[in-house]
Amino acid sequence: MTRKRDHDERADRRPAEAGASGMPPLENLGGEAPPGDAPELIAEPVPSSAGLAAEVAEIKDRWLRTEAELQTFRRRAARDREETRRNAEDAMLRDWITVIDDLDRALGSAAGAEVAESWLAGVKLVAQRMVDLMARYGVQPLDPSGQPFDPTFHEALAEVEGPEGAAPGTVVQVVQKGYAREGRALRPARVIVARGAAMAGGR
Repeated sequence: MTRKRDHDERADRRPAEAGASGMPPLENLGGEAPPGDAPELIAEPVPSSAGLAAEVAEIKDRWLRTEAELQTFRRRAARDREETRRNAEDAMLRDWITVIDDLDRALGSAAGAEVAESWLAGVKLVAQRMVDLMARYGVQPLDPSGQPFDPTFHEALAEVEGPEGAAPGTVVQVVQKGYAREGRALRPARVIVARGAAMAGGR
């Protein structure tokens, strides 16, 4: 009877010592993982100085190429903007030229006619102001009378027997005045040329 009671008391103490789950207490468990479960550290290779120098040279070369392309793009964009601006101004100036043509025709028709001097002076003043305004934009009239034919600035309408002393290929008559701007023809002068010239680009 006594042995049975001792056995029962030992059995009652075991769950209390082991805990409610029957597992040993956490403080009795070891905190270290088995050696085979530890992560392996992989050492990365250190690049050599020659490899680093080659990589730096490649990056610098790429940067220089990109910078050169950017500068080229900027120059091209600036050139395109300037060309667009100049073309717009040229179109406006050609419209003004037609106004000057009308004023010149009015003055020509008034020559020898009985017109009021005040009217004639007013038309001359307007025409001169238009010419001055064109000059501010670098536009100059072309009057090639007696000059050699130049297909860059002249448009030949016809060839005729020139007057005595006129060299072949010389402009003997200006049918329509021309205008030049910045070394190029804004509107070529329409002319008649003395026969005998080889007029490249003439009509």
